[in-house]
Amino acid sequence: MERFRFGLSSMGIQDLTEKDFRDFAECGLKELELSFSEDRYDTLDWEGIRRRASAYGIHLWSFHLPFSPFSRINPASPDPQVRRNTVSYFESLMQRAADIGIGIMVVHPSAEPNREEEREERMKLAQESLSILCGAARKMGVTLAAENLPRTCLGRNSQEIRQLLASDDQLRVCFDTNHLLLQSEKEFIMDIGERIVTTHVSDFDFRDERHWLPGEGKINWAEWVETMDQIGYEGPLLYEVAFDAPPSIQRRRLTVKDFRENHDRLVNRLPLHAIGTPALEN
Repeated sequence: MERFRFGLSSMGIQDLTEKDFRDFAECGLKELELSFSEDRYDTLDWEGIRRRASAYGIHLWSFHLPFSPFSRINPASPDPQVRRNTVSYFESLMQRAADIGIGIMVVHPSAEPNREEEREERMKLAQESLSILCGAARKMGVTLAAENLPRTCLGRNSQEIRQLLASDDQLRVCFDTNHLLLQSEKEFIMDIGERIVTTHVSDFDFRDERHWLPGEGKINWAEWVETMDQIGYEGPLLYEVAFDAPPSIQRRRLTVKDFRENHDRLVNRLPLHAIGTPALEN
C-alpha cells in the first residue's frame, strides 16, 4: 500500500455532492474521513455517500464521531446518564459507518473544561467508555482510534494517551498535529509509535489549535514526516483543514488542488508554501 497517501476530512462540506467527489478524484484524493456537525446525522445519506465514493474510486477511510455539544456528548462526563447516552449514540453511528465500509472510528476522549483536581477521575470514566466502545468496535470489525486533544481535554500529551490506551489492547490513536500544546511532535510520535493508525494534519502557532494549512504555522514538517516514517506509519496524511479560513488566519478559500500540492511537497520534504497570513491578534 502507498505510504503517506493523500487524505482529507469532510469538515465544512455538508453534503458531499457528485461535484465534490469529482473534484476529489481529479486531484488524486485517496482517502476521505466523514466528519459532520452532530445535527446532520439524522438526515445523512450514508448509502449515497458510499455509492459516490465507490464510483470515483475514493476510499472512505475514517469516521469522526461527533464531540459537541459538550452538555450531551462526553464519554468522560461525571454524569452517568450523559456517559451512557454518549456511548449508545456512538455505537449507533459506528454501526452506520461500518455498514458503508469505514474501518476507522475516531473519538474524542472527553469534552472540556476538566479541572486539574478532576483529571484522574475523568480519565477513569473515559477509560470505561472507551473500553465499551472498543468491545462494540470488535463486533463490527472496525478500529477505534482515540484522538489527542488540546488545553484541558483528556489526552493532551503522550502520557495521558498511554493511560487511555490501557483501557483496551485494541484501542489505537488518531494523531492530531495541531493539538499538542505541552509536548513536541517528535516526542509524541516516538512515544506512541505504531499505535498511531490515522492522522489529522494541520498546522498551528503553538499557542492553541488553529487548523491551518501546513506551512502556515510553526511545525517542522520535514522532521514530522521523517519521524512518522521511522515508526513505520502506514495510514494516510489526512488533512483536517477547512476550505474557508478560520478567524485566526487571513487567506482565500482553499481548493482540493491546494491540499494536493501541499501534500506532495510535504511528502517529498520540500519547502511548503504558505497561502495565508496568521491574524496575530487571534
